[in-house]
Amino acid sequence: MYYIFNRYLSYKTLLIWVSESCIVFMVSLFTTSIRFGFDKSAIISYDPFFVKTLVLMGTYVTVFYYFDLYTPELYRPGRPMLLRLLQATIVATIALFSIYYMLPGLRTWRGILLLNTFMLSGVILLWRFIFTKWLSFEFPEKKVLIIGSGELAKKIGGEIFHRGEDGLKLIGFIDDDPSKIGQSIVNPGVIGGYGDIANIVRTEHIDKIIVALPDRRSKLPMSALLDCKLRGVIVEEGETFLERMTGKVPLDQLKPSWMVFSDGFKSLRSRKIFKRVFDLLFAMVLFIICLPMMIITAILIKLDSKGPVIFKQTRVGENGREFEIYKFRSMKQDAEVGTGPVWAQKEDDRITRVGRIIRKLRIDELPQLINVIKGDMSFVGPRPERPYFVNKLKEVIPYYEIRTVVKPGITGW
Repeated sequence: MYYIFNRYLSYKTLLIWVSESCIVFMVSLFTTSIRFGFDKSAIISYDPFFVKTLVLMGTYVTVFYYFDLYTPELYRPGRPMLLRLLQATIVATIALFSIYYMLPGLRTWRGILLLNTFMLSGVILLWRFIFTKWLSFEFPEKKVLIIGSGELAKKIGGEIFHRGEDGLKLIGFIDDDPSKIGQSIVNPGVIGGYGDIANIVRTEHIDKIIVALPDRRSKLPMSALLDCKLRGVIVEEGETFLERMTGKVPLDQLKPSWMVFSDGFKSLRSRKIFKRVFDLLFAMVLFIICLPMMIITAILIKLDSKGPVIFKQTRVGENGREFEIYKFRSMKQDAEVGTGPVWAQKEDDRITRVGRIIRKLRIDELPQLINVIKGDMSFVGPRPERPYFVNKLKEVIPYYEIRTVVKPGITGW
C-alpha cells in the first residue's frame, strides 16, 4: 500500500492538491463576499451550506487535474503552466455553465462567476510562485529511464537534464549494444542493455520509461516493458514526451506509427460539437464588441487608398476544402498582379499606411470572425494557407496535409 501511495499520490503531491483546493475555495468564497458587500446574512441566505461554493471549487480542481496542472512538470510558474492554466480556467467556466443548465438549483450569480474567472488565475499564479520560490518547496522527482541512444534519445535526455526544475531526474540510457555501456550520451550515459531493464527499474525506483528508438518494429523489449508497466511504471513514446515538454512536434523524428497511436490525433464528435458551440458564441460576442472599431477601420482604409475595404482570398480549410477568407485590406489594390503569390514580409512597399498600423495591431484579422461564424474557421487551429503554398509545402514538409484535418484558426496553433 505504501508503494502504491508513494508512486501515484505522494504526501507532497497530496499537500499540493489539498492546499490548492483550499485556495480555490477561499477565492470562490471571497468573490461571493464581494458581490454581497461582505454582508454575512446575505451570503448565508444565498449559499447557506456553501454548496454553490463547493461546486465552483470542485469543478475548477477537477479541470485543473485533467489539464495536468498538479504534475511537477506543470506546477512551477512559467509559460507552459500559464497557458495551461488559462485554458483550464476557460474550460472550467464553460463546464460550470453546463452544470447550471442541467441543475438550476446550483446556479451561481453571473457577477460572482465573472469575478471568480478573472481572479482565480492570478491568485493561483501568485500562490504557486510563493509555494515554489519563497518557500523553496521541493517536488517529488520522477526518475526517468530512456531506451535508446540515438538522436531522439539525446534530444530528450538534453531537455530533461537542462530543465532541472521540471521534477524529472534522468537516471540513464538503455542500449542493446554492449559496446555502448558506459558511453556518455548527455549526463549520465548508457547504464545497461535490454536484459538490465527490470533490475534497473527495481533498484533505481524508476517512475517513467521513455522509448526513443529509431526503429521499434523488431528491437523493442516488449516483455520487459510490459512487466514494468504492470508494476505501475509509466511507459511513453519519445515523440509524445518531447512534444509535451517543448510544445513542438519533432518533424525530423516523425513517424506514421506515432500519429496513429498518439492521443493528440483523436477525432471525437463530442469535442467538435463543443468546439463549434464555443467558437460560434465567442465569435458573435466579440463581433458585437469590436463592431465600432471595425467601422472606424473601414472608414480609414477607404480614405487612405483606393480599393475595397474587405480583402477576400482563397485559402485551404478543413479536409482540404477551399474557402474565401475575409480580412481588412492592408495592401494596395492588385498588389500581386506583377509578382504572383509571395510570402508575407515585414518590410513590404505594397502595404498602405493604414495597413501597416492595422497589421501591427492585428485589427486586419477581425473580419475573420465572419469566417468563424460561417463555420469555415475556428479560433484555435493552424493558420490557413493559400492553395499555391500548400502544394509547395507538401513537397518539403512530411505529412503537411494532415494539418487540414482540423479547421484552420484565427490564432494559429
